[in-house]
Amino acid sequence: MQKLSRSPAFMGARRSRSPVGFQAAIFGAPHGTPYPGIDNRVHAAAPNAFRQALAEDSAWLEHWDFDLNGPLLGDGKLRLADLGNLPTKPKDGAGNRKRIEAQARKILESGAVPIIFGGDDSVPIPFITAFSKSPPITILQIDAHIDWREERYGERFGFSSTMRRASEQAHVWRIVQAGARGLGSAREREVVAAKQWGAHIFTSLHMHRNGLAEILENIPEDSDCLITFDCDAMDTAEMQAVAHPSPGGLTYSQVTGLIAGVAAKARIAGFAMVEFVPKKDINGAFAYTAARVAANVIGHIARQI
Repeated sequence: MQKLSRSPAFMGARRSRSPVGFQAAIFGAPHGTPYPGIDNRVHAAAPNAFRQALAEDSAWLEHWDFDLNGPLLGDGKLRLADLGNLPTKPKDGAGNRKRIEAQARKILESGAVPIIFGGDDSVPIPFITAFSKSPPITILQIDAHIDWREERYGERFGFSSTMRRASEQAHVWRIVQAGARGLGSAREREVVAAKQWGAHIFTSLHMHRNGLAEILENIPEDSDCLITFDCDAMDTAEMQAVAHPSPGGLTYSQVTGLIAGVAAKARIAGFAMVEFVPKKDINGAFAYTAARVAANVIGHIARQI
C-alpha cells in the first residue's frame, strides 16, 4: 500500500488511496533502480518538496494563471487525486519497478491520467511500461541527456538507459527528445543507436536558435503523448537543484511552451518529473519552478478532459 504523504496534497488535488472516480492522479516514487556506488536517496524528498512548494498557491486556484490564460484548473471540474508516495526502497530496484508499474496501471485502468514525481530518471522506465495495454504512445523527453545506454555498471534499468528501455517497448512508436547538451549519458554508439531506431533528437542549442516549432512538428496530431521531464533539462540560471547542472539549458518558458504545444495537438497521456535534489534547493525557489512545470501539465490536462 502506498504511503499518503504528510505534506499537503499537490495543488488542487484531493488526497486519496484510490484513483477510482478521478480524471488524473499523482503519486510519488522516491526511489528507482540504483547503480552500485551512486546514492539515489538524494532525490527521495523531491515528491514532497513539489507538494510543499505550491501549498500556498493552492488557496488561489480561482485566480487567473497567465501561463494558461485562465484559472489553473480551467472550469474547476477536473477531479485530481494525490495518492501519496509509494513505499520504495533505495536498493530495491526490482521491487521499486513493480510498485511503480502497478500503481501507474491501476491509474490507467481507472480511466485517469497518471502523473509521477520521482526519484531519479530510472523511475520513468516502469511508468512507461504500464502503458503497454493502452493505445500506442509518443514520448516527449525533455532532458539534458538522451539516456540510451544499454547498461551501466551492469545495470540495464538505471537512469542512463531510460529511453533505450522505452524504445524496446512495442507500444512506444515515436520518441522525441528535446534539450540535449553537454556531456553525459551518451557516447557515439548511443547516439547512433538512438538515430537508427528513429528517435528525433533536438539539442538545447537548436531550440535556442530555432524555437519550438520543429520539435512540435514531430508530435503527431491526435496522438497520445507521454511527457518525461528531467529537471536538469533547465539552465542553471533557473534550476540548480539537480545532480549535474550544466550551462546552456532550457528556460522555464521553453519547457512550458513545449507542454502547451503538445497539448494543442495531442492528448497528454501521462507525465513524469524526475531528478530533483532538494538539498541543493536553499530557499525553495527551484522546487517552486519545477512544481510550476507540473502545474502547467495539470492545467492542460484539465482543459483536455
